Amino acid sequence: MPDLSNQRRLAAALLKCGEGRVWIDPASQEELADAVTRSDVRSAIKAGVIRRMAVRGTSRVRARRHALEVRKGRHSGPGSRRGTPTSRVSRKARWMRRIRAQRALLRELREGEKISPAIYREFFRRAKGGMFRSRAHLLVNLRLAGHLPEATP
Repeated sequence: MPDLSNQRRLAAALLKCGEGRVWIDPASQEELADAVTRSDVRSAIKAGVIRRMAVRGTSRVRARRHALEVRKGRHSGPGSRRGTPTSRVSRKARWMRRIRAQRALLRELREGEKISPAIYREFFRRAKGGMFRSRAHLLVNLRLAGHLPEATP
């Protein structure tokens, strides 16, 4: 196998790329050993014996697969968290999510006539005061107060 380092260097200069991106046809290496001038290398480039390879970038396959898993809810454990709970979801956003769910539940119960407007108003005020952690907690309190039977949503 002939030493083609000089031809590779000349081709890199002509193709305006690095030597690592110069592809030399393995079948034509013997003939290329005689190509010593720039014009020889230029004619080899025209003949397609020497080519410039494409730039190799960083593959995004793994990043896309990871992003898909994150969308599914994976990779969110304590080891992946950077920042406090309030920096990840603000206190206000958490409150809004919680209060809207509780108010929607109370509205649904009132409109379904499972609770009276007076009970609705009382529990609406309690929810506004932050008494309930969740919809489930609100339902438990409604049942404990005797305003709901055990089998309602």
